[in-house]
Amino acid sequence: MTNAWNPPATWNRITTIDAHTAGEPLRIITGDLPDLPGDTMLEKRQYAREHHDRLRRALMWEPRGHADMYGCILTPPVTPDGDTGVLFMHNEGFSTMCGHGIIGLVKVGLECGLIKLRGREPVVKIDTPAGRVTARAHMNGEKVAKVSFRNVPSFLLERDLCAEVPGLGQVVCDIAFGGAFYAYVDAASVGIEIHPGRYAEVIDIGMRIKRAVMSQYDIVHPAGDSDLNFLYGTILVQPLSGKVHSRNACVFAEGELDRSPTGTGVSGRAAIHHARAELEPGRRITIESIIGTRFDVEIAELAVVGESAAVIPEVTGTAFITGRHEFLMDPEDPLRDGFILR
Repeated sequence: MTNAWNPPATWNRITTIDAHTAGEPLRIITGDLPDLPGDTMLEKRQYAREHHDRLRRALMWEPRGHADMYGCILTPPVTPDGDTGVLFMHNEGFSTMCGHGIIGLVKVGLECGLIKLRGREPVVKIDTPAGRVTARAHMNGEKVAKVSFRNVPSFLLERDLCAEVPGLGQVVCDIAFGGAFYAYVDAASVGIEIHPGRYAEVIDIGMRIKRAVMSQYDIVHPAGDSDLNFLYGTILVQPLSGKVHSRNACVFAEGELDRSPTGTGVSGRAAIHHARAELEPGRRITIESIIGTRFDVEIAELAVVGESAAVIPEVTGTAFITGRHEFLMDPEDPLRDGFILR
């Protein structure tokens, strides 16, 4: 049966293509995008926060999304040689970088024609609020089999920092940047095993640590950009043996639990291990998520940020397309802008 119904012209329409990277969702807005002025991606991010937060809430929160939804907006690049710009969004706001999002947008962008590049291994130059990210698609015919990306310079900011965390006492963590700042904590040291059955405890502990570190320490990016001076989340780490190096559980934004190993998170991990003389350039390690999906990460280059030693991580993972949507906003709907339960 053909459905000839069309919504009234007064209703807003937003089209998206949805995907997941290692289990973590990505909703890419493809139609009816607002204009996002700004000469840099940080300026575009600020404009989106001030003028289009209703759009973020409507697409990330219920009833169209959920508390763990993630999405992005593609923009024109802000550099002469860039292929696209991107702003990432989640349940709390707009992030500065997202590794699983890079992998997902390259998959969707190339397969669905949002990014017009050809070749056996097309290279996509992406402008993000945290800086330039360069991705390479590994093609299998017309399909993107996997994606590798070289991230922004990543570095260890604070080693063995102690924070007083309610209910946990003194917690030791490393603060590292991989496109955003995270507090990295050994899971066993706070009495938690990273397992799907304990996801609620993982979120609770992760948020307690995040809030404690935020309240007790000032985080300052050594390059001097104040828009990057915030703690995005907590990453609990569980060492493993065999082919998989370790397991990540990333709790970020307002209690979101990443289903993937976290691309920015494994980038920070690479910087930490290099600073501790545990990972040399060219050696690849595999890190898995709370649901067992995996990213590979290696140090592609050494770098410097301000006066701090840094690395350029290369992260590899896979993504899959899950849906194509047209979302409608009835102006008379009292919940048209969304709501969230966490």
